Amino acid sequence: MTEQTATQDKQFTITRTFDAPREIIWRAWTDPDEAARWWHPREVASPREFVRINASVGGTYEYKMIAPDGSEYPTAGQYLEVVEPERLVFTWASPGDRIEDSPVITVQLAELDGGRTEMTFNLRGFAGFAGDNNVYDGWSEALDILTESLG
Repeated sequence: MTEQTATQDKQFTITRTFDAPREIIWRAWTDPDEAARWWHPREVASPREFVRINASVGGTYEYKMIAPDGSEYPTAGQYLEVVEPERLVFTWASPGDRIEDSPVITVQLAELDGGRTEMTFNLRGFAGFAGDNNVYDGWSEALDILTESLG
């Protein structure tokens, strides 16, 4: 029997299939112009001038989401693993948070027949579920926006 810590229990996974080649989905995750279009839930914006990405091991990213009421949600992290075009592992936190204490996102991209891509998104260190009106739903909406932007 495997023992799990509380941190291991706090996680969720979202799997999506995109009608686009893996390189395009990779670029959506690693190009600031592309990320600004979808790194946010509906009714929120991530203006391009606040999106910076250095997708290399040890590199960092940051972006700011702005809600309709003007509330700002700055986000930042560090890339822990980068295997182009199939795998990204990075921390996900507020600017200034300790890397060691930050949730970790893993994005795995698999090529499928017909130029499609299956993406497995896992966020470890934060509990979530469909309908939580929080982090899970926010990422799910962001991925919906990504899907729509590919059409």
